[in-house]
Amino acid sequence: MKSFIPKTLNGSFKYINIRELGIEEFKECNFMNKKENRDNERVGIILPNQREERWKRDKAAMEKEGKIRDISLIFEYNDFEMEKQIEAINKLILDEVDVLIICPINGEGEPEAIEKAKKKGIKVISFDLLAMNSDIDLFVSFNLMRVGELQGKYLIGKVPRGNYIILLGEPNGEVFLEGAMEYIMPLVYTGNIKIITQEKVERWIPDYAYNIVKNSLIRYGNNIDAVLAPNDAIAGAVIQAIDEENLAGKVAVTGQDADISAIRRIIEGTQSMTVLKDTNELAWVAINAAIKLIKGEQKITYKSINNGKIDVPSILTNPILVDKNNVYSILNETGYYKNYIL
Repeated sequence: MKSFIPKTLNGSFKYINIRELGIEEFKECNFMNKKENRDNERVGIILPNQREERWKRDKAAMEKEGKIRDISLIFEYNDFEMEKQIEAINKLILDEVDVLIICPINGEGEPEAIEKAKKKGIKVISFDLLAMNSDIDLFVSFNLMRVGELQGKYLIGKVPRGNYIILLGEPNGEVFLEGAMEYIMPLVYTGNIKIITQEKVERWIPDYAYNIVKNSLIRYGNNIDAVLAPNDAIAGAVIQAIDEENLAGKVAVTGQDADISAIRRIIEGTQSMTVLKDTNELAWVAINAAIKLIKGEQKITYKSINNGKIDVPSILTNPILVDKNNVYSILNETGYYKNYIL
């Protein structure tokens, strides 16, 4: 069995729930601007892909906000491959963007590519995950440690004893895992939980997770009680694998992103929970922050997170746990999927 020691980020997290702020208070966070002429404002955005629902929603939310703010958005995709990441950064540099919003991979060559952008006068925002060892201007994300904590705490509450499969999204899944294992490991030490499989899911590809779970089912004779799945796309593959053994709904499975398919599985009873990260809210923060950086206005004043090179000004918003007990109320409250009949 492979094992992983999660890495801990230096520095402290500071997160907010924007819905709890009044508009005047949010202005004080230095993101709101009066509408001005921004004909030359261009923001380059690198997302992982448009295969997963999560990233489709991020793009749509950013496009909506960009249209409202009258700025040009240029999208590129890295597919969790460093070669594509560097190629995308270089392309956006040539496109002369004013701000680069990047979902980092944190591999060899990425800090150098970011530094190249900085030398061209381009401001850099690390989006969703923190770009390590890089001179970035801002980190905009959800409280990722809290996402893992919600997953781990929920799982041990539902299955305090039994055999667990632990899946780690690769790259950049360590923070989620660290948060979850804070709750799971104490029960491992007492012998109540046995981790029978712990594997990386490279590039977050669901098919890899499917194979890992299928092999575990064969090895342990379907004796599986819970799966820590890092996101909903992987959770879907996990549930497909266990469903083929008539175990769907009998094995607790976590998730993250509140994909429409995951919401349906929660309602059906095959997925136990997901974590809603309000991408509309995060897109609004990211685009408004980009405008602030373009105009050279004051940065946010929240506590920073050290990325191995500098203390990065950061704003982290709250994730929300969703399960069968609150799925309808949360979706109604947030307005997610209001055009869908679930």
